[in-house]
Order: sequence, then structure tokens, then C-alpha cells
Amino acid sequence: MNLKRLTLLHNNDIHGDFFAKEEDNRLFGGLSLLSGYVQKVRREEKRVVYAIAGDMLQGSIIDQEYQGISTIDIMNVMGPDIVTIGNHELDYGLAHLMFLERCAHFPIVNSNLYIIPTGNRLFKGYKILMVGGIRILFIGVITEEVLSYGAKDPLIGGFVDLVETAREIEFIINNYRDLDIDLTVILSHIGFEEDKKLAELLDPRLGVDLILGGHSHTMLEEPAQVNGILIAQVGEGSSHIGRFDLDIDMDSNSIHDYSWKTIPIDAQHCPRDPVMDEVLGHYFDKVNLKYGRMITRLRRPLDHSSRFRETELGNFFADIYRQQLDLDIFFVASGSIRTKSMEELVSLASLREVFPFNDGLWALRVLGSELENMLKDYFKGLYQARSREFYQFSRGLSVKVKGQGEELEILFNGSRLEEDRLYSLGMQSYHLGILETTFNIDPKGPRLHGSPRSLSTSSFDILEEYLDHHHFLDSQVEGRIILEVALE
Repeated sequence: MNLKRLTLLHNNDIHGDFFAKEEDNRLFGGLSLLSGYVQKVRREEKRVVYAIAGDMLQGSIIDQEYQGISTIDIMNVMGPDIVTIGNHELDYGLAHLMFLERCAHFPIVNSNLYIIPTGNRLFKGYKILMVGGIRILFIGVITEEVLSYGAKDPLIGGFVDLVETAREIEFIINNYRDLDIDLTVILSHIGFEEDKKLAELLDPRLGVDLILGGHSHTMLEEPAQVNGILIAQVGEGSSHIGRFDLDIDMDSNSIHDYSWKTIPIDAQHCPRDPVMDEVLGHYFDKVNLKYGRMITRLRRPLDHSSRFRETELGNFFADIYRQQLDLDIFFVASGSIRTKSMEELVSLASLREVFPFNDGLWALRVLGSELENMLKDYFKGLYQARSREFYQFSRGLSVKVKGQGEELEILFNGSRLEEDRLYSLGMQSYHLGILETTFNIDPKGPRLHGSPRSLSTSSFDILEEYLDHHHFLDSQVEGRIILEVALE
């Protein structure tokens, strides 16, 4: 039997998690240690491939200040062998994404995004890497549903569902079957549950061996195996890296044996990369000059450890917007808060990392009866997976959800909503745009009282100004959102 060993390293959803954090007197995460591990494995093993399954961008003031150029520069130093895009790669717009691709010293693949007027693919759909005599076919995929979580560009279209995505994978593989492909890997940014559905749709005769996934931030204890395809994902950020050690049967072009583990990125397992330290230090110094000033001090750190339940930090931001904009209710998108906590001492830089999306703010006027219907449709949609947008509610509104959205108990300032009263409701501009998807209400339709009204062009400016003038603030989880069945 002709076997060759391949080490396949993979990350996903790094989200600008550039710097190590300290916990219990130990450092973990950060790109210096992560890069140190990648370079170490490259020195130790004969055949190594490092792949990233999307969402390198966002999450850091360094990324925001340079609109992703700094992130690509930093990733060039680490040197991934292959990358696919995630929804956040589109946050700075289509034209800028194409510019970022030109800055990258590594191939970026995606098979199922195209430019609508011309029908041309946005990226090359696949890449064949030759690694120590092993020929590896990589194919990148994303779906329209995932793109809806980012800054969707009207010029970009895609094969919108999993069936069509599977067909595009089949098309590429069929066109390169005459080549001696030893390993076929899908780089996916569609989420773990969708990866499993995709694997079910792929004909075993295509010979797909692996799906390396992203988007859902799923940390696995071991790879899933569906329809003969191994599926792996490794959480988010830079705290871990996934490692496959594969024995490839060169005669049957298949995996003969494998092991997989998640490697913690800490000083015990990973040396620092001095070159990466130098590059990160360069960007940190530049950004710190502009954004290093302290804005406020809180009473304590505020938690946002889950985006699918009420959190201290979600309540904190929702209350600021409601108060500053003089509204009855404000909905803050939980996914707009990009860190798991906000520390006690808040700088301009750290606030931007916690809340990086600087979109406009809008107000709607809606009758109590319609607001009740909106909330019912919203929670049903969450449990039925029609939407993954979770909102944090400002003080005054409380909702107890029974079952999986079958029954809601809604109170405003301790009383039931008044059916004929008009309530002012605020939200971010992106979420106004998906109002019909999340709340089943047309923003231009008759169920709203008048047209939505623009309140601010900058959600971040309001936070910065408020925190500049208010200190030692606190926030608690108060039972504004009580879920009988937890969402994750």
C-alpha cells in the first residue's frame, strides 16, 4: 500500500483576534503564538497545509482602521496555503474585497459567488495544491443565507441554496476527475449544521474527503462523519487550531487513516513568532496613537458570553440608545457586539472592538397590536431557524417565551401592550433592511404608522458621546428576555 502522511492545519472565524489574552497567569491565543505553532509544524513535518475557512476580518480596531488591509498584511506573514471567504470579508464592500484579494499573498477560493450583470465568478472556484507529491483539490463555498449576515452587495449573487452549492461542487470535481487528485477538501463558510446537510447531498462517487467549516463558531470534540465525509470546525478567534494528521492512500486516492485534535494556542504548545510580533507591534503603535484615549470606567466588566440570550452588555447598549434617542423601545442586534465582555476600563479602541458596526439608527412607529405580532413572528422565526438575528431589548420591554415560541407573555413597564397605542421603536439600519425577514413586517407597508425616520447616521458616535460623559456605570440581566427553551 502506497501511503503518504499529510498534516492539515485549519482555522475559521479569526475575526481580528490578533493579541494574546491573560487568564490565570497564562497567555493564550493571539497571532504570534498561532503563527509560531504553524511555523513550528512546518519545520517538523514533511507535508503541511494550513487552511482558513473564512471571516478573517472584523473584531479588531486594527482591522477597522485599515479596512482589512492590515489583516491581510498580517495574514501574509503567517502564510496560509489556502483561504475561502466568509460573510465579513464583504463588510467593506465588493470593490474593496477585490482590492484585498490583490494584497493577499495566498490564494482565495470561492466557487459559488458571481457578479450578477455578467455572470462571471467573483473568485476562482478551486485550487489544486501539490504538497510533497500529494495533489489536493480545494473548493470554497458560501451560501446566500450566510451572506445576509454581512454587508450584502446588490451586484453579487450566488447559488442560493445547498442543493445548488452541491451541484457546483459536483461540476468542478467532474471537470478535474481526469487529474490524479489524491484528496478533495471543501472549505466552507456556511455553519456546522449546514455542512452536515451539504455532505448528505454530495454523491460518494465524487470522492469528497473533508469539509473544513466556519461561520457557526462550533468547537467540536471530534470531527463529524456524514456520508463518508469528515467535517471539522474549530470555534472562533485564535485560541485553538485544528490539526489533521492524514495517511493518504495514493492508489485509491482516499484517506486510509487519520487523527484530529484541537491544539490550544498557549505558551506550553506554541513558540512566539518574532516576525509576527514585529508586524503586530507596528500596527498597534499606529492605532494606539489615534484610539488609545480612555473614555470611561465602568463599575465592573460587563458580560456578553452568548449572543442568543439577554446579556449585561446587550442591555447596557440598548438602554443608552433608548435614552439618548428618546424612544419607547430599542432593539440592539446581539451580533453587533463582537466580544464576550467589555472590560472595566474602556478606551476608544476597545469600544470600537466591542461594537465595530457604525451604521445608522432609525425609528419606527407601530401600534401595540402590531408590535405584539412582530415579536411573535420574530421568536417563532428564531426557533424555526428562519432567522438567526437575536436582539437585546431596552429597559421597559420584557418577553417571556414559552415552548419554542408558541406563546409569549409581553409586558411594557409592567403592563400588557396597549393595542391602540403607538410605540416608538429604534433599530440599526441594517436591521431595518431585514425587517420583513426577522419580524414579518414590510417597512414600507401599511402595518407601520408612517415611514421609518432616520435618527442618526452613526451608532458609534452616540455610544462614544454618552460614555464620555457618564462614568462608573453598571448593567444587569433583569429578565427582559426569558426563554423556556434555550437558543444556541
